[in-house]
Amino acid sequence: MRAWQVSRHGEPADALEQVDVEPPPPGPGELRVRVAAAGLGLPDVMMCRGSYPMTPPLVFTPGQEAVGVVTAVGEGCEARVGERVMGVSVFYRGYGAFAAEALLVDGFSFPAPDALASSQAAAFVIAGHTAHLALVRRGALRAGETLLVLGGAGGTGSAAIQLGRALGASVVVTARGSERADFCRELGAHDVVDRSRDDVAESVRALTGGRGADVVFDPVGGDAFESATRCVAREGRILAVGFASGSDARASTRHLMTQSYSVVGVMVGGYERAFALDVHRDLVDRHARGELRIPVERTVPWSELPEALGRVAAAEVRGRLVLAAE
Repeated sequence: MRAWQVSRHGEPADALEQVDVEPPPPGPGELRVRVAAAGLGLPDVMMCRGSYPMTPPLVFTPGQEAVGVVTAVGEGCEARVGERVMGVSVFYRGYGAFAAEALLVDGFSFPAPDALASSQAAAFVIAGHTAHLALVRRGALRAGETLLVLGGAGGTGSAAIQLGRALGASVVVTARGSERADFCRELGAHDVVDRSRDDVAESVRALTGGRGADVVFDPVGGDAFESATRCVAREGRILAVGFASGSDARASTRHLMTQSYSVVGVMVGGYERAFALDVHRDLVDRHARGELRIPVERTVPWSELPEALGRVAAAEVRGRLVLAAE
């Protein structure tokens, strides 16, 4: 079968090469799918560079998320051969989604509704579940509160904007440039701070009458996190979701204490299956009601994967790109 592999670390255009390999056998709790489409994300770029925390040893196939039809199952799987599923790949073992057939984690794979096109399903699970876990369970966002979404034009940010609005929050978003700001407004943001020209903390305080944001959704880290600490409300919650900036967030315990806010970690892995299924049902229902959509900017032909990941690396994408595997 055809696959994209990383044989040396570097930028995607240098690190990725097309190869022909045997379909991987699924282990316990794993299922193999014939990939219809795969979602592209910044972690895939970081794996090419070797900088992602769960980068597998060379040589490996990246790609964290896919939709497809099950062709084989390992021991103890719920999924059945012939079922159409969407979920998270076994990328950490090197069997990611950028291949004709990939291994998915059975415990984090879900039936793909017929109404959900492959281009949508391929980018649904990680962004949706991350936003849901962050805002509902970890952040306990309440109607009437102010939610600040950092990097709202990205994959998880775009999901957080929509879910936050559906939960009744007033949604403030940061974005760079007018096009990305307009994109965030289209998704439902009430206010957008253009971080290319405005000071984020000052703008958020002004928009909230000096109070600050009750909940901050932060997939960026670095300087963006530092800005959030200067505009989070008392008893607010900063949700540490990721580090798209390439820099970890640095929390000051003294500042946490004197300003009375919390920094809360968010990682979708490790929760019980029943919880994940409940979250997924809620997300699918919200999608059916029109509260949540997956903004796919473009479906990328197989041969253009390195160039497409280069656009992800350069933060040029609004929403998500999806690789067509069939």
